[in-house]
Amino acid sequence: MDAIALALIAIVFYLAATSYQWMTLKQKAPVRPALIQLLGCAAILNHGLSVWLAIFQLDGVHLGLSEMGSLATFTISLILILSSLKKPVMNLTIGVFPMSMLALLFAIWGPISGPSEMPHGLLSHIMTSLVAYSLIVIAACQAMLVAVQNYQLKHKQTRGIIQVLPPLQTMERLLFELICFGLMALTIAILTGFIFIENLFAQHLAHKTVLTLMAWGVFAVLLAGHYWMGWRGMTAVRWTLGGATLLVMGYFGSKVALEVLINGG
Repeated sequence: MDAIALALIAIVFYLAATSYQWMTLKQKAPVRPALIQLLGCAAILNHGLSVWLAIFQLDGVHLGLSEMGSLATFTISLILILSSLKKPVMNLTIGVFPMSMLALLFAIWGPISGPSEMPHGLLSHIMTSLVAYSLIVIAACQAMLVAVQNYQLKHKQTRGIIQVLPPLQTMERLLFELICFGLMALTIAILTGFIFIENLFAQHLAHKTVLTLMAWGVFAVLLAGHYWMGWRGMTAVRWTLGGATLLVMGYFGSKVALEVLINGG
């Protein structure tokens, strides 16, 4: 079975899991986390095989925009499902799984990249970066749920999504746990970048490096503000979304600039 067929199968499972989770949030179906996990695992398995076949080809390793987007969303979905075994994060699938579907569709119909040489040191940097991006994106999704929950509580709305979410204190604690682990992974990714990449401030990497360091600073300040000054609620949401935006712009913005704008021109 080729990468495209596996991607289409993954999309079907992602769509089924997202649809059921949406009905759960709308209280039109009973809460069945095991079903979502089963559908999610089937989607992630096919997604992972599709990514593997797309990246590791006979002519070399392909790590273009579409391949990296698919790999990143696979990592995000995998971490989310694994986290759901211990943490109340199942509601995040409503945002994460559609993102994976879009990445797979882009991988199917997007631009085809050429092979590239991949030293082991650079591969370790890419892998740690993916873990960091994944944790931060999940934290951003969690922050949006916290924002919705905070709004509904403030306006005394007792129906809708708030009825199926854990208490706000639990949601915020989970948010800061995700940010903490994401910041640790991002720190390792930055260190491996300085070790294994000859010049992180070269012309084609400078904006990515600067934006990543800015994102690191945003999350470091947020954690310091939380533990020492009690930052929470919408303050935490704004800082989380701001840092995540910088991080995504730094990585995928550089890929778009290099592959679509520069090479296309």
